[in-house]
Amino acid sequence: MLGYISKRVAQMALLFVVFLTLLFLLLQAQPGDFASQFLDPRIPAANQELIRQRLGLDQGMWGQYWTYITNFFTGDLGTSFMRYPKTVWAVIVERIPRTMFLFTMATMLSYWMGFLSGKMLAWRRGGKLEYGITLGGVFLYTVFYPWFALMMIWLWAATLEIVPINQFLTPDFWLDSPFSATSVFTAMIWSSVLVVGGLLVVQTVAGRMKEYRTQVLLRRTGRVLVFGIFVWYWASSSMRPFAADITHHAVLPVVTLAFIAFAGVMLITRGSMLETLREDYILTARAKGVPDRIIRDKHAARNALLPVVTSFILGLAFIIGGGLVTETVFSWPGMGELLLTAVTSNDIPTAIGTLALIGALALIAHIVVDIVYLFLDPRIRVQG
Repeated sequence: MLGYISKRVAQMALLFVVFLTLLFLLLQAQPGDFASQFLDPRIPAANQELIRQRLGLDQGMWGQYWTYITNFFTGDLGTSFMRYPKTVWAVIVERIPRTMFLFTMATMLSYWMGFLSGKMLAWRRGGKLEYGITLGGVFLYTVFYPWFALMMIWLWAATLEIVPINQFLTPDFWLDSPFSATSVFTAMIWSSVLVVGGLLVVQTVAGRMKEYRTQVLLRRTGRVLVFGIFVWYWASSSMRPFAADITHHAVLPVVTLAFIAFAGVMLITRGSMLETLREDYILTARAKGVPDRIIRDKHAARNALLPVVTSFILGLAFIIGGGLVTETVFSWPGMGELLLTAVTSNDIPTAIGTLALIGALALIAHIVVDIVYLFLDPRIRVQG
């Protein structure tokens, strides 16, 4: 297994260098250079040449390429043109928690709802409920997303006034805050990750118990304990009112995203579950008198989970890129909005840094998928 993982890591590292090279060539293909985009023609020629030297544009293409690669792997992504003197890395670090919080919450909610509903619909195939939910899922899966997002804003924010319109926090409330929005977002993300990790540990430990009643008792007790610790932490935290303000503003975009993503997950789970239920080992388990609940959850759902896990992990990788439409419609200043602004304002270092980070996470996600498959499916054997 270690040899396989090492081989995959080496392959992905080489592929990432190729990806960075393609970004560099794309950068070189544009007409002119950085200096010509921002220099005033009234600046003397000697000063223009000095600026080009400081930007490294006096080097040949190979020299620029070597500087580009070495700077990236040493953590130097350059300076943002539109946010000077902020570095690109500082701008990205400021935006990442906002996008991570929004899209991670929406992704986990959508996959939880989608997997459970898809599993139940496939198990109880042929009922009116299945047709109704499947039809609704197809509608959400094919709906024009910007229109749907605007309709959600019109209904819940403009008409019913339950949630705020197009904000990610209340500026007046944060004027005297001892915390930055980034620190609060980061604390919320880590606490959510710990909750999910705790629930997975509870699920794993309970699944190793032989008696079904013991499994159920362990799961319920563990869930109460994990959520109890989560509630106690935020109830006693001085960040609580500011986290509540962010959560209030995030409800609408999270629910909107979850509805759209839920449809795809539900359809994937349903299709995978229907294929699994036709396997011979399912018929064997039924013939042996295994309870339906165990057949559904232990035998069918676990194998049907494989394509869902692949979609989930790869989806998490592209979370960092954000959603251009989502963050634009909901005025959520995250990575998607940053990339759009950087491209439209010719902030090349920020655009290249953001794209490179998205590519790195996508490749890491592929490695994670391969490793997770080894544990989820015992039929997979890696040799050589």
